[in-house]
Amino acid sequence: MYRSLLLTTMISAMPFCAMASATAAPPHSPGVPYAAGVLPDRVVLTPGADPATEMGVAFRTAIDQPTAELQYGPAIAGPNVVARVERLSGSSHRLDTENGSALYHQVRLEGLTPDTPYAYRVKGSAGWSEWHQFRTAKATAAPFAFIYLGDTQNDILAVGSRTIRQALQSIARPALMVHAGDLVSQRDDLVHDDEWGEWNQAGGFALSAIPQLTAAGNHEYVDHFLPNGEETRLLGPHYPLQFTTPPNGVEGLGDTTYFTDYQGVRFIVLDGTSAIDLGSMDAQTAWLEQTLQSSNARWNVVVMHQPIYTCARPEDTTELKEAWQPLFDQYRVDLVLQGHDHCYSRLTDESGRKASSKARQADEAVGPVYMVSVTGSKMYGLNDRAQRQPDRVAEDTQLYQTVEVETDRLKVRAYAVNGVLYDAFDIVRTEDGRNRLHEIEGDTFDERVCRGESGPDGLPCTARGK
Repeated sequence: MYRSLLLTTMISAMPFCAMASATAAPPHSPGVPYAAGVLPDRVVLTPGADPATEMGVAFRTAIDQPTAELQYGPAIAGPNVVARVERLSGSSHRLDTENGSALYHQVRLEGLTPDTPYAYRVKGSAGWSEWHQFRTAKATAAPFAFIYLGDTQNDILAVGSRTIRQALQSIARPALMVHAGDLVSQRDDLVHDDEWGEWNQAGGFALSAIPQLTAAGNHEYVDHFLPNGEETRLLGPHYPLQFTTPPNGVEGLGDTTYFTDYQGVRFIVLDGTSAIDLGSMDAQTAWLEQTLQSSNARWNVVVMHQPIYTCARPEDTTELKEAWQPLFDQYRVDLVLQGHDHCYSRLTDESGRKASSKARQADEAVGPVYMVSVTGSKMYGLNDRAQRQPDRVAEDTQLYQTVEVETDRLKVRAYAVNGVLYDAFDIVRTEDGRNRLHEIEGDTFDERVCRGESGPDGLPCTARGK
C-alpha cells in the first residue's frame, strides 16, 4: 500500500518528457544513453530475508515490454542453460521521468536450494538479457566476505565508479555489497534518472550477480510540498523500484527497513531520514529491539545512513543516538556501518582514542564498533573531535571496506581507493562471549588529514566544512 501510494504521488508530480530524439533531453543531462531501450537494463539482485532460499531481482525495460518475465535454473557447466529453466513473473510499475517512460519489474525467487549456483535472465521487448549468475548462501553459519561502501552520491560514474570497481577487484567472490546510503544525489548535478543510470553503470554486471544490501540515505528522498505549502520529504520513486527488499521491515517502511540473515550474520537496515524527519522513530525503535531480540545470529551488523557519532558535523546525531545506541549496547551489536559525513571514522569508545587504546591494552571488552566511510567525490572536513575521539579518521579520501566473517572474528580492512591499506582491525569473540578489538599492525597510511588549504596528497584540500 505504501509503495503504490508513494509511486502514484511521485509519478503524478513529475513532468513527462517524451524522448523522440537526442534533442528532447533536458539541459545538463546525458539523456539518451540512460533512456530505457528494447533490451532490459538496471538489473539488480537483492538478498531475501533468508538468502539461502530467497533472492529478489529488479530490472527496467521500455514500456513495450508490459510484463515482468524471468527465467532461472541451475547454473550448469555447459552452455545449454535454457534446457532446465523455470519461468517466473512478477510485478511491474511504470515510471515517467526526464528520460521518458519506462517499466520497472520485480521478481522474487523463492524455494531455492542453499549453497547452489543459479543462472537467470530477464526479458525485454526485443528479447532476453544475457545470463546472470549468483550463488545462494549456505543454510548454516559459515565464513564469507562482504564489501561495505559509504556515500557515492556525486560524480557517480566519473569518480565513484573507481572506488566500487577497486573494491570488487579486492575480493575474489564477495557474498554481498553493503551500501550505507546516498547512492545518488537527487538534488543537483544531473536529472534523477541519469544519476540512477550512472549508479547502475558504475557497478556494472556485479549488481546483477552479487546481492546488494542498501540503506536509504537522505538523498534517496526528494523534497515535497504539501497543499498547505509545508515542506516534507518523500522517498524518491527509483529507490523502491530498484531494490526488491525483504518484506520484513517496519510497517509502512518496507522499502527502507528490513533484515537479512546471511550465514551467521544478521544485517539490520534502518532508515534514519524517516526516523528524524517523518515521525517513524518510535516504530523503528520497537522493530529494532524486536529484530535484535529474535536474532539467533552469531554476529549482528546494523546498516544505516546518518552516523551515531559524526566525524564531520559539529554535533552527533542526537535523536538516533538517544533512541538506538542503548539497544546496540544492550543487545551487543558488533558493527554499525554508516555514511552521510563524507569522511572516514572508526570509533570504539565515546571517551576518545586514548581511552580506547588503554582498554585494548588491558584486553577489555568493547561494544559496537562504529564506522563511517565515503565512496564518491564529495568530501567534508573533519570536526574538532575527530582527531581525539575516533580511533582513526581520514578526510579528502575515497575508501572502501572489506569484512571477512569467521566463527570467532570479523576481519575489517579499510582501503583507500588506490588499493593501499588504510585501517585494519579484527573484532574477536572471546570465550566469555564478549568482543575484543585487535588492531592489525602493517604498512598503512599515516592519518590522512588536510593541513590548512593543503590536502594529504599535496594538492588543494577538497574537503569543505559542514
